[in-house]
Amino acid sequence: MRRMTMEPTMPDELSDCAAPLNADQPRLVPMRLQRFLSRAGVASRRGAENLMTTGRVRVNGHVVSELGSKVDPRTDVVEVDGVRCCLAASHTYLMLYKPRGYLTTMSDPQGRPCVAQLVPLSRHPGLFPVGRLDEDTTGLLLFTTDGDLAQGLLHPSFHVEKRYVALVRGILTRAQLKALRTGVDLGDGISAPAEASLLGVDDPAGKPVAPEGVPYGHCIVSLTIHEGKKHQVKR
Repeated sequence: MRRMTMEPTMPDELSDCAAPLNADQPRLVPMRLQRFLSRAGVASRRGAENLMTTGRVRVNGHVVSELGSKVDPRTDVVEVDGVRCCLAASHTYLMLYKPRGYLTTMSDPQGRPCVAQLVPLSRHPGLFPVGRLDEDTTGLLLFTTDGDLAQGLLHPSFHVEKRYVALVRGILTRAQLKALRTGVDLGDGISAPAEASLLGVDDPAGKPVAPEGVPYGHCIVSLTIHEGKKHQVKR
């Protein structure tokens, strides 16, 4: 696991909840509550909206659930689940190679292993995963306290590519690969075109052959997508 640090994205005056804003920064206030929570490293903006609509956010002691509500970071006290939130002067970024058998969640009511157990939350409170990988999926998972970064990586309008390598039962034909590249019906809509290729070689007859070490009757497919539909790669 590798830790990265970046320069502050907000003025130093905001690193302390009680510190005033610089007089040269009037455009920062008032600030949408979702943006405040995102900048404070609580969650992505979408996650902040969920916190608000479920009644977990209080401003000056009052529950605020209306999206678009604004706060003044200089004077308002913002709390999530009773814990005060402050705008961060800097953010933490962690890259984790997620092993199989862990849920991409910070807690699980059933007590199953989750990725929160794999990151140093005591030293870096406020970390949350950017996106998710299925329990039986391994690969890179980014953690951060930077809600703006999470928003930029997750929102489909930014078209951030994600590459998956999957072991598939059966050998995909060229027609099936072409379908993946043009879009397939997932039951809840047509998927956006993806980059799809078979990781192997062709035999003299032109039939795809799986690489050495792959179980008989299986193949390995590389799939690059920029959507985030649930279980999209598996489907």
